[in-house]
Amino acid sequence: MTQAVHLTDRDPRVNRDELLGDFVPPPQFEGVSFDSYRPDPAQPSQSQARDSLQAFANTGRGGGGLFKKLFGKGGKPAEKGIYLDGGYGVGKTHLLASAWHASDKPAAFGTFVEYTNLIGALGFPTAKAELEKMKLVCIDEFELDDPGDTVMMSRLMRELTDAGTKIVATSNTLPGALGQGRFAAQDFLREIQALSNQFNVLRIDGEDYRHREITQPPAPLSEDELKTAEDRLLRSGRTLAADDFAGLVEHLQRIHPSKYRRLIDGVQFAAWRQVEPIGNEGVALRFVALVDRLYDADIGIVNSGIRLDQIFSEEMLGGGYRKKYMRCLSRMTALSSKSAQGADQVGS
Repeated sequence: MTQAVHLTDRDPRVNRDELLGDFVPPPQFEGVSFDSYRPDPAQPSQSQARDSLQAFANTGRGGGGLFKKLFGKGGKPAEKGIYLDGGYGVGKTHLLASAWHASDKPAAFGTFVEYTNLIGALGFPTAKAELEKMKLVCIDEFELDDPGDTVMMSRLMRELTDAGTKIVATSNTLPGALGQGRFAAQDFLREIQALSNQFNVLRIDGEDYRHREITQPPAPLSEDELKTAEDRLLRSGRTLAADDFAGLVEHLQRIHPSKYRRLIDGVQFAAWRQVEPIGNEGVALRFVALVDRLYDADIGIVNSGIRLDQIFSEEMLGGGYRKKYMRCLSRMTALSSKSAQGADQVGS
């Protein structure tokens, strides 16, 4: 039987090329395309968005002088980017990944947070210089959580589009509403408005195709049950990362979030012992970033301690980062449900 690994023992070293090489669609979107997208016939906005985005992705980066960069046919302003707006589960990430696959390369694909982490790791000038080499930059889960990110991403995207790089972004909020309810700083409204002007907004209507009857994570296991689940997974040949929750959360503070993808390399399941509430918001946001990477890699979770939907306090869930926390809870529910089924299926 193989031995469990421990994320708390890992301290990945990632160079610039490796960091940039991670900006590709996650595994579940490796093989998607515009052809594999199945629009709902009752929602014409879905097929309209697909066709518009496909045309945008297939359009060359351009050239032909400043006038051609500034104006399209008939003297109309050239389209700088596409913004896909819609609720959860209508296929926005599928379409975004399809655009990446259809685009000329090099192209970059990552979440909003991954781009801010890239800037934190490389510095703004270096990150911008590398992204300017891309023919297309895809930004999933676009969000504005604090004034600093507002200014930084607004500036980055303006400078990228000025350099001729095309941008496609997805979110659940219209560009003009970004930042509402997050902070009241009037000074940043101008930045948000300037950012919204970069995009042609494509609205995608529809119901969440991923709707599940599961509304909360499975009940936590006892320590003996967790040990049994770990043994079953290891006997099946799965690669299991087993960690004390408090130690894992502390370890995340010593590793830059841009390295979290490499932190979980090769892992198929995660076991967390004695899960407890996280009291500090900065710590909680690092944990959210880890769960995002676990979700991208489809890594199941088993745990003892409290139930996973009790990790964040009511104050956190009612604050400015509510969207992040709710997404994290939804993803942990999916991953822990998968893990509970997997542990049962591998046998005793």
